[in-house]
Amino acid sequence: MLKNMLFVDSVKIKVKAGDGGKGCVSFRRERYIPRGGPNGGNGGHGGHVVIEASNRLHTLLDLRQRQHCKAEKGRPGLGSDMHGANGKTAIIKVPLGTLVKNLETEEIMADLTKEKEQYVVAKGGMGGKGNAHFKSSTNKAPRYAQPGIPGEEFQLFLELKMMADVGIIGLPNAGKSTFISSVSRSHPKIANYPFTTLTPNLGVVEVGGYRSFVAADIPGLIEGAHKGKGLGIQFLKHIERTKVLLHTVDFANFESDRGPIKDFEVINHELREFSEELAKKPQVVVANKNDVPEARERFEELKSFFEEKEMPFFSISAVTGQGVKELVYFLMDLVEKQKSEEVSEEAD
Repeated sequence: MLKNMLFVDSVKIKVKAGDGGKGCVSFRRERYIPRGGPNGGNGGHGGHVVIEASNRLHTLLDLRQRQHCKAEKGRPGLGSDMHGANGKTAIIKVPLGTLVKNLETEEIMADLTKEKEQYVVAKGGMGGKGNAHFKSSTNKAPRYAQPGIPGEEFQLFLELKMMADVGIIGLPNAGKSTFISSVSRSHPKIANYPFTTLTPNLGVVEVGGYRSFVAADIPGLIEGAHKGKGLGIQFLKHIERTKVLLHTVDFANFESDRGPIKDFEVINHELREFSEELAKKPQVVVANKNDVPEARERFEELKSFFEEKEMPFFSISAVTGQGVKELVYFLMDLVEKQKSEEVSEEAD
């Protein structure tokens, strides 16, 4: 249970770039040179605060425990025309898919989706000029220097939207976690009760021939999720970036007030209420638990329903592996097709 509690997908932090160092007022003091000229150096620049995306991170937990981030100040200038050292840049690492927002203006400052992509979120202040800088033919002994300029300071809101090719959706106990554990190295907690999964689970599905896609098991979707019921509204945003939705329905569930078709319609209603764009994403429907005899008897009924909707339909057993290979290859082809179309649209 402790592992599930460690997933953090939003956090507020305060960042402060380094102040510039002050310039120096100094004059040469050498033997036999009684009236040496000014030689005060400039102050160093303050360090920036930079946010960098890293594929090694999957949560914003570290930032919840470190809500203030400061870059180093620039060092003051010194005599003998010695400039102060620049302050070190502070780098904040975040997972891929992190949105950076200005908390006061609600402006989106950056959307970091690529490995090592960086954004300077707060610029360090410039160092002040020393008195040597102000020497001129009419002012041979300036006795003043500039103070450093303060670094920028912001309150930020960081929001993580997971990067995955395939988002696995469905009501609790539909077999989403079992499926992702059977096709990847992800090992989510699995048990026979609702809300087994309390955090999104990411898994890399290797298809062969150097082909693979990333799948995310999205938990907590129930009727009323878009209104905040259950856990769903916390995680619906995590499928906004996916290219394909794998809609899992419980093949063996034919209760009087439910059933695979009713479950399918409930989830799609929640998608539409949350976002029309989300509801328009390509969906592949998979009826899980076809190892149950009663479920196999209803196969043709379900197949006809989804064929009328022109939706790809598969019947599998995530436990025995029946039908899983065919589904995975179909998903891989569909993901590659979607990526190709996105590249074409960007080129146009």
